[in-house]
Amino acid sequence: MSVSEFIDQWCKEPIPENGLGSNNGLTDESVLYLKDWHFVKEYLNYTAYSTPHFVCDDWLNLYLDSYRMHRDPDSYQENDEISCSDYRFVYMGAKGSWTPLHADVFRSYSWSANVCGKKQWFLLPPSQSHLVFDRNMKACVYNIFDDISENLFPGFKKATWLECIQEPNEIIFVPSGWYHQVHNLDDTISINHNWFNSYNLCWVLDLMLRDYNEAKEYIEDIRDICDDFEGLCQRNLAANTGMNFYDFFIFLARFSLANSVVLDILVRDAENIAGTGSTFPIIQQLVQNLSSIQQIALKMKSLECFSGDQGFVLDLVETHKNPMFSKLCYSLIQICESIHNRQVLSLCSKTVATQDSCTLIVIQNFCDAVSSPQDLVKYIDAVLTEHTSLESSE
Repeated sequence: MSVSEFIDQWCKEPIPENGLGSNNGLTDESVLYLKDWHFVKEYLNYTAYSTPHFVCDDWLNLYLDSYRMHRDPDSYQENDEISCSDYRFVYMGAKGSWTPLHADVFRSYSWSANVCGKKQWFLLPPSQSHLVFDRNMKACVYNIFDDISENLFPGFKKATWLECIQEPNEIIFVPSGWYHQVHNLDDTISINHNWFNSYNLCWVLDLMLRDYNEAKEYIEDIRDICDDFEGLCQRNLAANTGMNFYDFFIFLARFSLANSVVLDILVRDAENIAGTGSTFPIIQQLVQNLSSIQQIALKMKSLECFSGDQGFVLDLVETHKNPMFSKLCYSLIQICESIHNRQVLSLCSKTVATQDSCTLIVIQNFCDAVSSPQDLVKYIDAVLTEHTSLESSE
Protein backbone atom coordinates (compact mmCIF):
# COMPACT_ATOMS: atom_id res chain seq x y z
CA MET A 1 0.00 0.00 0.00
CA SER A 2 1.06 3.62 -0.32
CA VAL A 3 2.18 5.64 2.70
CA SER A 4 -1.02 7.72 2.53
CA GLU A 5 -3.11 4.53 2.64
CA PHE A 6 -1.06 3.34 5.60
CA ILE A 7 -1.65 6.66 7.43
CA ASP A 8 -5.40 6.51 6.69
CA GLN A 9 -5.64 3.03 8.18
CA TRP A 10 -3.46 4.05 11.12
CA CYS A 11 -5.87 6.86 11.98
CA LYS A 12 -8.83 4.47 11.92
CA GLU A 13 -7.25 1.85 14.21
CA PRO A 14 -8.46 1.63 17.84
CA ILE A 15 -5.85 2.60 20.41
CA PRO A 16 -4.92 -0.28 22.79
CA GLU A 17 -5.11 0.32 26.53
CA ASN A 18 -1.34 0.12 26.94
CA GLY A 19 1.68 -0.22 24.71
CA LEU A 20 2.19 -3.93 25.29
CA GLY A 21 -1.45 -4.83 24.77
CA SER A 22 -3.59 -7.17 26.81
CA ASN A 23 -1.48 -10.26 26.11
CA ASN A 24 1.99 -8.97 27.08
CA GLY A 25 3.38 -8.23 23.66
CA LEU A 26 0.57 -8.28 21.14
CA THR A 27 -2.64 -6.28 20.93
CA ASP A 28 -5.87 -8.18 20.41
CA GLU A 29 -5.96 -7.12 16.78
CA SER A 30 -3.13 -6.84 14.30
CA VAL A 31 -1.54 -3.37 14.17
CA LEU A 32 0.19 -2.32 10.97
CA TYR A 33 3.85 -1.31 11.21
CA LEU A 34 5.73 0.47 8.41
CA LYS A 35 9.30 -0.87 8.56
CA ASP A 36 12.47 -0.53 6.48
CA TRP A 37 11.29 2.54 4.54
CA HIS A 38 14.35 3.66 2.53
CA PHE A 39 13.55 7.31 3.10
CA VAL A 40 17.04 8.68 2.35
CA LYS A 41 17.25 6.86 -0.99
CA GLU A 42 13.71 7.76 -2.02
CA TYR A 43 14.15 11.46 -1.27
CA LEU A 44 17.74 12.21 -2.25
CA ASN A 45 17.20 15.99 -2.43
CA TYR A 46 15.47 16.26 0.93
CA THR A 47 17.83 16.24 3.90
CA ALA A 48 15.54 15.26 6.75
CA TYR A 49 18.41 14.68 9.18
CA SER A 50 22.16 14.25 9.41
CA THR A 51 23.85 11.22 10.97
CA PRO A 52 25.27 12.02 14.44
CA HIS A 53 29.06 12.23 14.25
CA PHE A 54 29.58 9.51 16.90
CA VAL A 55 27.89 6.90 14.65
CA CYS A 56 28.98 8.23 11.26
CA ASP A 57 31.90 5.80 10.67
CA ASP A 58 29.51 3.82 8.49
CA TRP A 59 31.24 1.74 5.80
CA LEU A 60 28.08 -0.08 4.74
CA ASN A 61 25.93 2.87 3.66
CA LEU A 62 28.96 4.83 2.46
CA TYR A 63 29.73 1.99 0.04
CA LEU A 64 26.11 1.49 -1.03
CA ASP A 65 25.85 5.15 -2.04
CA SER A 66 28.30 4.31 -4.83
CA TYR A 67 27.92 0.58 -5.49
CA ARG A 68 25.51 -2.33 -5.15
CA MET A 69 26.49 -4.97 -2.64
CA HIS A 70 25.40 -8.11 -4.49
CA ARG A 71 26.95 -8.64 -7.92
CA ASP A 72 24.58 -11.26 -9.41
CA PRO A 73 22.58 -9.43 -12.14
CA ASP A 74 19.75 -11.95 -11.91
CA SER A 75 19.11 -11.35 -8.23
CA TYR A 76 16.12 -9.47 -6.86
CA GLN A 77 18.44 -7.24 -4.87
CA GLU A 78 20.22 -6.01 -7.98
CA ASN A 79 17.10 -5.29 -10.02
CA ASP A 80 15.12 -3.49 -7.33
CA GLU A 81 15.92 0.20 -7.05
CA ILE A 82 15.17 0.60 -3.35
CA SER A 83 14.85 -2.68 -1.43
CA CYS A 84 18.52 -3.31 -0.55
CA SER A 85 20.06 -0.09 -1.79
CA ASP A 86 20.97 1.06 1.72
CA TYR A 87 20.40 0.27 5.37
CA ARG A 88 18.98 3.62 6.51
CA PHE A 89 15.34 3.28 7.42
CA VAL A 90 12.32 5.11 8.76
CA TYR A 91 9.92 3.13 10.97
CA MET A 92 6.36 4.30 11.67
CA GLY A 93 3.90 2.41 13.83
CA ALA A 94 0.87 2.86 16.03
CA LYS A 95 0.85 2.19 19.74
CA GLY A 96 1.08 -1.59 20.17
CA SER A 97 3.10 -2.31 17.02
CA TRP A 98 6.28 -4.27 17.61
CA THR A 99 9.32 -6.04 16.16
CA PRO A 100 9.92 -9.75 16.94
CA LEU A 101 13.13 -11.02 18.53
CA HIS A 102 16.12 -10.81 16.17
CA ALA A 103 19.78 -9.84 15.76
CA ASP A 104 20.50 -7.26 13.08
CA VAL A 105 21.39 -7.89 9.44
CA PHE A 106 25.08 -8.78 8.83
CA ARG A 107 25.41 -8.71 12.66
CA SER A 108 25.94 -5.01 12.13
CA TYR A 109 25.76 -2.23 14.68
CA SER A 110 22.50 -0.32 14.73
CA TRP A 111 21.26 2.94 16.10
CA SER A 112 17.65 4.00 16.48
CA ALA A 113 16.45 7.57 17.11
CA ASN A 114 12.90 8.29 18.26
CA VAL A 115 11.46 11.27 16.40
CA CYS A 116 8.30 10.89 18.47
CA GLY A 117 6.78 8.24 20.70
CA LYS A 118 8.29 5.76 23.15
CA LYS A 119 9.76 2.27 22.64
CA GLN A 120 10.30 -0.52 25.12
CA TRP A 121 13.44 -2.56 24.39
CA PHE A 122 14.32 -6.06 25.58
CA LEU A 123 17.96 -6.91 24.84
CA LEU A 124 20.10 -10.02 25.24
CA PRO A 125 23.93 -9.97 25.08
CA PRO A 126 25.76 -12.27 22.63
CA SER A 127 27.05 -14.44 25.47
CA GLN A 128 23.44 -15.56 26.07
CA SER A 129 22.19 -15.69 22.48
CA HIS A 130 22.30 -19.50 22.42
CA LEU A 131 19.57 -19.54 25.07
CA VAL A 132 16.89 -18.32 22.62
CA PHE A 133 17.59 -21.11 20.09
CA ASP A 134 16.23 -24.63 19.96
CA ARG A 135 18.27 -27.75 20.76
CA ASN A 136 19.65 -27.87 17.21
CA MET A 137 20.59 -24.15 17.20
CA LYS A 138 18.40 -23.64 14.11
CA ALA A 139 15.13 -21.98 15.18
CA CYS A 140 15.00 -18.80 17.27
CA VAL A 141 12.21 -17.70 19.63
CA TYR A 142 9.88 -15.32 17.76
CA ASN A 143 8.14 -13.54 20.65
CA ILE A 144 9.62 -13.67 24.13
CA PHE A 145 6.13 -13.19 25.63
CA ASP A 146 4.76 -16.36 24.03
CA ASP A 147 4.38 -19.52 26.08
CA ILE A 148 7.83 -20.88 25.18
CA SER A 149 8.15 -24.67 25.22
CA GLU A 150 10.91 -25.74 27.59
CA ASN A 151 11.23 -28.93 25.60
CA LEU A 152 11.91 -27.06 22.34
CA PHE A 153 13.91 -24.18 23.88
CA PRO A 154 15.53 -25.66 27.00
CA GLY A 155 17.69 -22.63 27.79
CA PHE A 156 15.12 -19.86 27.35
CA LYS A 157 14.21 -19.43 31.03
CA LYS A 158 17.88 -18.90 31.89
CA ALA A 159 18.14 -15.77 29.72
CA THR A 160 18.66 -12.50 31.57
CA TRP A 161 17.08 -9.62 29.65
CA LEU A 162 18.15 -6.01 29.73
CA GLU A 163 15.14 -3.73 29.53
CA CYS A 164 14.83 -0.01 28.90
CA ILE A 165 12.36 2.65 27.77
CA GLN A 166 13.49 4.88 24.90
CA GLU A 167 11.91 8.33 25.14
CA PRO A 168 11.30 10.82 22.29
CA ASN A 169 14.50 12.48 21.00
CA GLU A 170 16.67 9.70 22.43
CA ILE A 171 19.04 7.46 20.45
CA ILE A 172 19.79 3.86 21.40
CA PHE A 173 22.89 2.01 20.17
CA VAL A 174 22.69 -1.77 19.69
CA PRO A 175 26.09 -3.51 19.47
CA SER A 176 26.77 -6.39 17.08
CA GLY A 177 25.14 -9.70 17.93
CA TRP A 178 22.70 -8.43 20.57
CA TYR A 179 19.27 -10.00 20.15
CA HIS A 180 16.41 -7.60 20.82
CA GLN A 181 12.62 -7.30 20.72
CA VAL A 182 11.02 -3.84 20.56
CA HIS A 183 7.50 -2.58 21.34
CA ASN A 184 6.01 0.83 20.57
CA LEU A 185 4.37 2.21 23.72
CA ASP A 186 2.98 5.19 21.80
CA ASP A 187 2.40 6.10 18.18
CA THR A 188 6.04 6.20 17.13
CA ILE A 189 8.28 7.40 14.30
CA SER A 190 11.95 6.45 14.40
CA ILE A 191 15.08 6.60 12.24
CA ASN A 192 17.18 3.42 12.16
CA HIS A 193 20.59 2.72 10.64
CA ASN A 194 22.54 -0.53 10.34
CA TRP A 195 26.26 -0.21 9.73
CA PHE A 196 29.67 -1.77 10.15
CA ASN A 197 33.26 -0.53 10.13
CA SER A 198 36.74 -1.70 11.09
CA TYR A 199 35.66 -2.64 14.62
CA ASN A 200 32.93 -5.15 13.77
CA LEU A 201 34.01 -6.57 10.39
CA CYS A 202 34.83 -9.80 12.21
CA TRP A 203 31.15 -10.16 13.20
CA VAL A 204 30.14 -9.87 9.55
CA LEU A 205 32.58 -12.58 8.45
CA ASP A 206 31.64 -14.88 11.33
CA LEU A 207 27.95 -14.67 10.39
CA MET A 208 28.73 -15.37 6.73
CA LEU A 209 30.84 -18.39 7.67
CA ARG A 210 28.01 -19.84 9.77
CA ASP A 211 25.39 -19.15 7.11
CA TYR A 212 27.65 -20.56 4.38
CA ASN A 213 28.27 -23.80 6.27
CA GLU A 214 24.54 -24.14 6.91
CA ALA A 215 23.67 -23.45 3.24
CA LYS A 216 26.26 -25.99 2.11
CA GLU A 217 25.02 -28.60 4.58
CA TYR A 218 21.45 -28.34 3.23
CA ILE A 219 22.51 -29.23 -0.32
CA GLU A 220 25.53 -31.46 0.34
CA ASP A 221 23.68 -34.49 -1.06
CA ILE A 222 23.63 -32.98 -4.60
CA ARG A 223 27.33 -32.04 -4.70
CA ASP A 224 28.24 -34.95 -7.01
CA ILE A 225 25.54 -34.13 -9.57
CA CYS A 226 25.89 -30.35 -9.48
CA ASP A 227 27.93 -28.67 -12.23
CA ASP A 228 28.80 -25.68 -10.02
CA PHE A 229 28.23 -26.69 -6.41
CA GLU A 230 30.28 -23.81 -4.97
CA GLY A 231 28.46 -21.30 -7.17
CA LEU A 232 25.14 -22.63 -5.89
CA CYS A 233 26.36 -22.30 -2.30
CA GLN A 234 27.33 -18.67 -2.96
CA ARG A 235 23.96 -17.88 -4.56
CA ASN A 236 22.16 -19.40 -1.57
CA LEU A 237 24.41 -17.46 0.82
CA ALA A 238 23.58 -14.19 -0.95
CA ALA A 239 19.85 -14.99 -0.84
CA ASN A 240 19.94 -15.80 2.89
CA THR A 241 22.45 -13.25 4.16
CA GLY A 242 22.31 -10.35 1.69
CA MET A 243 25.76 -10.93 0.18
CA ASN A 244 28.17 -13.77 -0.46
CA PHE A 245 31.93 -14.13 -0.05
CA TYR A 246 32.61 -12.69 -3.52
CA ASP A 247 30.50 -9.60 -2.74
CA PHE A 248 32.22 -9.13 0.61
CA PHE A 249 35.65 -9.51 -0.99
CA ILE A 250 34.89 -6.91 -3.69
CA PHE A 251 33.60 -4.56 -0.99
CA LEU A 252 36.81 -5.01 1.01
CA ALA A 253 38.99 -4.48 -2.09
CA ARG A 254 37.24 -1.28 -3.18
CA PHE A 255 37.20 0.09 0.34
CA SER A 256 40.90 -0.72 0.74
CA LEU A 257 41.64 1.19 -2.45
CA ALA A 258 39.62 4.20 -1.25
CA ASN A 259 41.45 4.22 2.10
CA SER A 260 44.82 3.91 0.38
CA VAL A 261 44.05 6.78 -2.03
CA VAL A 262 43.00 9.13 0.78
CA LEU A 263 45.94 8.02 2.94
CA ASP A 264 48.33 8.70 0.07
CA ILE A 265 46.92 12.21 -0.47
CA LEU A 266 47.10 13.16 3.21
CA VAL A 267 50.64 11.84 3.71
CA ARG A 268 52.08 13.39 0.56
CA ASP A 269 50.27 16.72 0.98
CA ALA A 270 50.76 16.97 4.74
CA GLU A 271 52.73 20.21 4.38
CA ASN A 272 49.92 21.91 2.44
CA ILE A 273 47.21 20.58 4.73
CA ALA A 274 49.07 21.42 7.95
CA GLY A 275 47.42 24.82 8.18
CA THR A 276 44.02 23.23 8.69
CA GLY A 277 45.14 21.30 11.78
CA SER A 278 47.01 18.08 12.28
CA THR A 279 45.94 15.27 9.95
CA PHE A 280 47.61 12.62 12.11
CA PRO A 281 44.33 11.32 13.67
CA ILE A 282 42.83 10.83 10.20
CA ILE A 283 45.98 9.12 8.91
CA GLN A 284 45.96 6.89 11.97
CA GLN A 285 42.33 5.93 11.33
CA LEU A 286 43.01 5.10 7.65
CA VAL A 287 45.92 2.86 8.63
CA GLN A 288 43.70 1.16 11.22
CA ASN A 289 41.02 0.65 8.54
CA LEU A 290 43.50 -0.99 6.17
CA SER A 291 44.96 -3.18 8.90
CA SER A 292 41.53 -4.43 9.94
CA ILE A 293 40.61 -5.26 6.33
CA GLN A 294 43.91 -7.10 5.97
CA GLN A 295 43.11 -9.23 9.02
CA ILE A 296 39.75 -10.19 7.54
CA ALA A 297 41.35 -10.98 4.15
CA LEU A 298 43.83 -13.26 5.91
CA LYS A 299 40.92 -15.21 7.42
CA MET A 300 39.30 -15.50 3.97
CA LYS A 301 42.38 -16.97 2.25
CA SER A 302 41.44 -20.55 3.09
CA LEU A 303 37.83 -20.35 1.88
CA GLU A 304 36.91 -22.97 -0.70
CA CYS A 305 35.41 -20.40 -3.08
CA PHE A 306 38.85 -18.76 -3.52
CA SER A 307 40.77 -22.01 -4.02
CA GLY A 308 40.54 -21.94 -7.83
CA ASP A 309 39.61 -19.61 -10.65
CA GLN A 310 36.41 -17.94 -9.47
CA GLY A 311 36.00 -16.02 -12.71
CA PHE A 312 36.21 -12.42 -11.53
CA VAL A 313 38.95 -9.83 -11.21
CA LEU A 314 38.80 -6.33 -9.75
CA ASP A 315 40.88 -4.02 -11.95
CA LEU A 316 42.32 -1.51 -9.47
CA VAL A 317 43.41 1.01 -12.11
CA GLU A 318 39.99 1.07 -13.80
CA THR A 319 38.28 1.23 -10.41
CA HIS A 320 40.46 4.21 -9.49
CA LYS A 321 39.31 6.05 -12.64
CA ASN A 322 35.60 5.43 -12.07
CA PRO A 323 33.56 8.53 -11.01
CA MET A 324 31.64 6.38 -8.51
CA PHE A 325 34.94 5.53 -6.86
CA SER A 326 35.75 9.25 -6.58
CA LYS A 327 32.39 9.68 -4.85
CA LEU A 328 33.36 6.91 -2.41
CA CYS A 329 36.65 8.70 -1.66
CA TYR A 330 34.91 12.06 -1.10
CA SER A 331 32.45 10.45 1.31
CA LEU A 332 35.26 8.70 3.20
CA ILE A 333 37.05 12.04 3.63
CA GLN A 334 33.84 13.65 4.90
CA ILE A 335 33.40 10.89 7.49
CA CYS A 336 36.99 11.38 8.67
CA GLU A 337 36.40 15.14 8.90
CA SER A 338 33.29 14.62 11.01
CA ILE A 339 34.93 12.12 13.38
CA HIS A 340 38.12 14.13 13.94
CA ASN A 341 36.80 17.67 13.44
CA ARG A 342 39.32 18.42 10.68
CA GLN A 343 38.71 20.22 7.38
CA VAL A 344 40.66 18.55 4.59
CA LEU A 345 38.09 17.84 1.84
CA SER A 346 38.73 21.02 -0.17
CA LEU A 347 42.47 20.33 -0.24
CA CYS A 348 41.98 16.69 -1.28
CA SER A 349 39.27 17.25 -3.89
CA LYS A 350 41.49 18.17 -6.83
CA THR A 351 43.75 15.18 -6.31
CA VAL A 352 40.83 12.76 -6.10
CA ALA A 353 38.99 14.29 -9.05
CA THR A 354 41.99 14.11 -11.37
CA GLN A 355 43.13 10.67 -10.20
CA ASP A 356 46.46 12.38 -9.54
CA SER A 357 47.28 10.13 -6.61
CA CYS A 358 50.65 8.41 -6.47
CA THR A 359 48.70 5.41 -5.20
CA LEU A 360 48.42 4.51 -8.88
CA ILE A 361 52.18 3.96 -8.86
CA VAL A 362 51.82 1.57 -5.94
CA ILE A 363 49.00 -0.21 -7.76
CA GLN A 364 50.95 -0.53 -10.98
CA ASN A 365 54.15 -1.59 -9.24
CA PHE A 366 52.34 -4.32 -7.36
CA CYS A 367 49.64 -5.49 -9.79
CA ASP A 368 46.82 -4.04 -11.83
CA ALA A 369 44.14 -6.19 -10.23
CA VAL A 370 43.17 -8.37 -7.28
CA SER A 371 41.30 -11.65 -7.66
CA SER A 372 41.79 -13.28 -4.25
CA PRO A 373 42.17 -12.43 -0.55
CA GLN A 374 45.88 -13.23 -0.89
CA ASP A 375 46.21 -10.49 -3.54
CA LEU A 376 44.42 -8.05 -1.24
CA VAL A 377 46.71 -8.89 1.68
CA LYS A 378 49.77 -8.21 -0.52
CA TYR A 379 48.29 -4.97 -1.85
CA ILE A 380 47.62 -3.62 1.65
CA ASP A 381 51.15 -4.66 2.68
CA ALA A 382 52.52 -2.63 -0.24
CA VAL A 383 50.43 0.42 0.68
CA LEU A 384 51.37 0.32 4.36
CA THR A 385 55.05 -0.21 3.50
CA GLU A 386 54.93 2.79 1.17
CA HIS A 387 53.21 4.84 3.89
CA THR A 388 55.87 3.87 6.45
CA SER A 389 58.71 4.80 4.10
CA LEU A 390 57.13 8.20 3.40
CA GLU A 391 56.75 8.88 7.13
CA SER A 392 60.38 7.92 7.71
CA SER A 393 61.61 10.23 4.96
CA GLU A 394 59.70 13.14 6.48
